[in-house]
Amino acid sequence: MKSFPFLLLFLAVALTLPAATATVYQCPMHPWIKSDKPGDKCTLCGMELVAAPAGDSAADPNLVTLTPAGASVIGVQTATVARAPLVRTLRVAGTVEDDDTRHRIISARVPGRVEKLFVNYVGAEVREGEPLATVYSPGMLTAQRQYVERLKGGTAFPPSERAMARERLLDLGLTPEEIDILEHTLEPTAMVNIRAPMSGTVVARHVYEGQELNKDQTESETRLFEIADFSSMWFVFDAYEPDLAWLRTGQPVAVTVASQPGRVLTAPIAFIDPNLNPMTRTAKVRVILPNHDHTFLHQQTGYATVRLEVSGVLLAPRSAVLQHGDEPVVFLEQRDRAYLVRRVRLGRVGDDAVEILGGLNAGDRVVTEGGLLLDGQAQLARAAVTGETGAPHDDSREKSPPPAVADDNYPRLKSLGFAAADAAASLAADDFDGYKKQLPALRAALQAYLAGDPAGSDATLAHFRAALPDPADLRTARRDFEPFSTGLADVARAQHLHHREGMHIFQCPMSPVLGTGRWLSRTARVRNPFFGSAMPECGDELN
Repeated sequence: MKSFPFLLLFLAVALTLPAATATVYQCPMHPWIKSDKPGDKCTLCGMELVAAPAGDSAADPNLVTLTPAGASVIGVQTATVARAPLVRTLRVAGTVEDDDTRHRIISARVPGRVEKLFVNYVGAEVREGEPLATVYSPGMLTAQRQYVERLKGGTAFPPSERAMARERLLDLGLTPEEIDILEHTLEPTAMVNIRAPMSGTVVARHVYEGQELNKDQTESETRLFEIADFSSMWFVFDAYEPDLAWLRTGQPVAVTVASQPGRVLTAPIAFIDPNLNPMTRTAKVRVILPNHDHTFLHQQTGYATVRLEVSGVLLAPRSAVLQHGDEPVVFLEQRDRAYLVRRVRLGRVGDDAVEILGGLNAGDRVVTEGGLLLDGQAQLARAAVTGETGAPHDDSREKSPPPAVADDNYPRLKSLGFAAADAAASLAADDFDGYKKQLPALRAALQAYLAGDPAGSDATLAHFRAALPDPADLRTARRDFEPFSTGLADVARAQHLHHREGMHIFQCPMSPVLGTGRWLSRTARVRNPFFGSAMPECGDELN
C-alpha cells in the first residue's frame, strides 16, 4: 500500500502529457482508404498502404489529393487557361455547279420543223453566234415576205410599218446581220437558224431532227438546248446553324475533288444564303472556282476545309473538360498535388481548345491528362464520404428541384402525357387531320392538369394554357406543338412519368423552333413530330 501514492503520481503525469499521435496509412491511388496498421493492402487496388502526410483530413469529394507516389503512377499533366485565338477546322462536302449567271436556255420562237441539228450531243463546246439547229418555219417565210413587200413598196408604206415588220423578224429569231442580208437580196426564206447566245458547253438537248415545234406547246416543250459557261464554277455546300456563327464572306476555302487527287484549290466564300432551309436548318454557302482548263466537272462531289478563327477568347484544352450528364467540369490544380473539381460554362468548341464563358480565369491550371483517374477517385471518395454515387458536385451551384406533382394531380399528368404522345404520333405521320381531331382532347387534358394545380407551382406548363390554337397547316401545327411538347416532356421526365407508365421521351438536336425539342411517345421507335417524313428518325431517347 505504500506504493499507492506513487501510482497516483504516475497516472497524473501520464494524463497531463500529450498523447502520441498514431501514424495513419493510406493508399497512394485511393487516399481515402486508410488504416492504422502498417503493411495493410488497399481494398480497391491491392497496393500497400503508405504513411499519410501529417495533418491529413477526411477526403473531400470535390478535392483529390495525391501522394508523390500516386502522382507518379497517374501521370497528371496540366495546362494554363489563357486568352488566345480559337481555331476550328470545318470539313464539308458539296457539289460543283455551273455559274447560274452564265446559264442560258434556248427555246423555239417560231412554229415549224427541225430540219438539221448542228449540235446533237450533250457536252459539245459552242461559240457565241454559232448555229445550233435549222428550223423550217412557214411563219418565218410569211414575216420575211411582208418585210420585203414594204421594202419594195418604198414610200407607199409609212416608215412605222417597215419598222414594225423588222421588229417582227427580230422577235422571231433573226439576227440583225441576217436582216441586212435579206434587205440586199430581197429573197425571203422559210429556214431560220437557231444560234448560240453565248460561248459555253451544251448541258441539255431536248430536240431531234424532224421534230415538230408547235405554237401551242408549253414553255418546257419548246426548249431546244441549255448552255452553261464552265470557265468558272460554283462550289456549293450546306452549313448548319451553329456553323454560321463562324462563317463570313471572304474566308478562304480549300477545295479538293476525287478526279484530281492531290490538287487543292483555295478560293474565298463569295455568298452565304440568308434563307435557311426549313427542313434541314441549313444555309447554302457558295465559293467561286476558276475553271479555265475545265478540270472541275459539272455536278461532281467536292470536299472542302474551312479554317475558322475567333481571336481574344478565354481557352482551355478540350482534353481538360469532362462531361457529367449535361454539366461540364474540369480539375483545377491546387497546391501540394491537390486537384479541385470545378464546374465550367462552355462556349464555342475548336479543334484543340474550348471557349470558357465562366468558371475559370486566365492563369488557372487545369488537368489535361489523368483527369479520368482523378474523376474516378473523386466519385469513389464521394461514395465513401456521403454514401452517394455519381459525379462530384459543386455545392455552391446546386440546382433547385423541379416542382413535385401532387399525388392527386398525377393521374391528370398521366392523361396529359398520353394525349401529347398521340398528338406527336399524328404529326410524325404527317397526319394533319388526325392532329386537329386530337387537339380538343389535348387542350382539355392540359386545362384539367392546370386546374389540379391551384397553387400554380408548375410554371413550366402554366404559360401554355392558350398556346395550342387551331393551326392553318401542318407546319404551323408543328411550330405550335414543339415548345409545349418540350415543356411537358421536361415535367414528365422530372416526375418519372415515362418510367412509371412505360412511355418514352425523345430529344431532337435540331428542332425548327427551339433547336433542341423533346416529345413523349407510347413506343420505343423514334418518329420525329417536328419534321415528320422529312427526317422521321432524327432523335435520341432520354433516360
